Formats: sequence, structure tokens, C-alpha cells
Amino acid sequence: MKFLISLHINPAVLDALTEEEKAALGAGHVRFMEELKASGEFICTQALVDPSQAAVVTVRNGQPVVTDGPFLESKEYLGGFYLIDCEDRQRAIEVATGIPDTGIEGLGVEVRQVMFCDGHLEA
Repeated sequence: MKFLISLHINPAVLDALTEEEKAALGAGHVRFMEELKASGEFICTQALVDPSQAAVVTVRNGQPVVTDGPFLESKEYLGGFYLIDCEDRQRAIEVATGIPDTGIEGLGVEVRQVMFCDGHLEA
């Protein structure tokens, strides 16, 4: 079963961390990825730029309309994700507990099963 583990960022929380805490957070992600690869459950991971660099695309009357900035105004935003393949939801939650963000108040880690992938419904 595939699961998306999304990392929700609050920039105020990250800005309040010391340089040592930020370095530990980064090192924790490196360790997490190594462990996930070793278990064979890793598919991919991606980090996203700040939403201030986003473009929102809509089509109105057949013409594209592009605006700068995030789709939703919010103090939190999607900062990145891990895509994993594991036995079940319980295992996905167990895997997510290894993400260092889970130990920092104000950062969120969400686990959701993938419903559709590569043109196929997932089991």
C-alpha cells in the first residue's frame, strides 16, 4: 500500500529554532531517509519552495490566468512529502513517527493512503 506523508510547515516555528535545532532537524531527515531506504519502503521525497514563490493557474473563458502566491492564505503550508510503500496504515503511522518534525510543536505530519497511482486504483 502506498501512503503520502505530508509535512506541514509553520515558518514562525522554523524561524524560532536555533541554528543547532535546524541542523538537527536536517540531520534527522537524512537519517529517516536512510532508514526508510534500508527497509525498502521508500519511493521518493520532495521538498517545496516557500508558497510566496508559487503560481496559481486557472482558466477563465478559455484563457489562462496566472497569479502569484499561494492558493490559500495560511500561516502553515505544505513544505514537502515522503511517498512510501508499506504493509498497512498502522505501519505508515509507525514510519511517520520517525520524522523529526513530529517532535516539534507547531509542525504537522499527515499520513494519507494513496487512492490512485500511475493510472491504477490502489488496493
